[in-house]
Amino acid sequence: MSIEFIFRMFGMFVLALVGLTSGIQLARLADADAILYATVFTLLGALVGLVVTPWITIRPVRALRNRIHQMPAQQLVAATLGLTVGLVVALLVSFPLSLLPEPYRYILPLLGAVLFSYLGIVVMVMRQQDILHLFGGRRLFRGSEPQAAGGHDERYVLLDTSVIIDGRIADVGQTGFITGVMLVPRFVLNELQHVADSSDMLRRNRGRRGLDILNKLQKDSVTPVRITDKDVEDVREVDDKLIMLAKQLACPILTNDYNLNRVAELQGVPVLNINELANAVKAVFLSGETIQVKIIQEGKEVGQGVGYLDDGTMVVVEDGRRHINQSLGVVVTKVLQTAAGRMIFAKPESGS
Repeated sequence: MSIEFIFRMFGMFVLALVGLTSGIQLARLADADAILYATVFTLLGALVGLVVTPWITIRPVRALRNRIHQMPAQQLVAATLGLTVGLVVALLVSFPLSLLPEPYRYILPLLGAVLFSYLGIVVMVMRQQDILHLFGGRRLFRGSEPQAAGGHDERYVLLDTSVIIDGRIADVGQTGFITGVMLVPRFVLNELQHVADSSDMLRRNRGRRGLDILNKLQKDSVTPVRITDKDVEDVREVDDKLIMLAKQLACPILTNDYNLNRVAELQGVPVLNINELANAVKAVFLSGETIQVKIIQEGKEVGQGVGYLDDGTMVVVEDGRRHINQSLGVVVTKVLQTAAGRMIFAKPESGS
């Protein structure tokens, strides 16, 4: 027997009694058949109690419990402090309001308590990061954050869909450069599954690759990987959910999505970009250095040849067209950093 069934029976019994009493009273006022009125109103009250009772008792409680369960500890503490501050302000305001004539002396203090409590919770939750900084960073809520083994604060890094599909995160995870826990929200996993179920072959292959990479991460990564059910209500777009969740958890987002990178930075969310990391760890070459490269295609200009280093850096070789499909030593003449990556201009060594 479920708790909801018990509440339905209780509500049906109570409202049936209310209907019975109301039917008898109405029959007396209308000078009508009391038995008929009592029967109709009793059945009507029982039906209303049977249907409505869970919606005004157990289901709101369950929804509130689920909301609190999904809410990060830091946000929950912020909401509690906001409620406390709001009630204190409402208490201070209620004294002058109680001096007003009736009925305002009874209505306005109650409305003030509701209004200031709501404002306290909303302001504290929405501006929790700014308020935390006023109190010296995160020390105020240090006790409410999850603790890792050994008593150290547990740090999170949110993974987005693009960085999982990209695949390089699997190699990065094995190096141990990422500290803390790589967190994959359930809505990101759902988007991966949606891409993997796409009718378009390319999208389907990308989605399946992402699921394989995530499975590899969970098995082989030095950095722990977790799937979390934390969600952001009233937000539909995955990128917006990631940004809001990153704000709630005070953690960065790991991505290689340019648009998500810029939007997150505009909202003050730190971003770890795989593409920027890849460009940062590429080998540095100076003018005059000699490197070995294989020319694989001709360049845009006359006589140019193009090759690539192991890290993907493009090398444009002057007078390299005649060496296509050959490996040769080249002398670096210029290094150019572009938005797409690093390019090296070179010329063949003397005698090549």
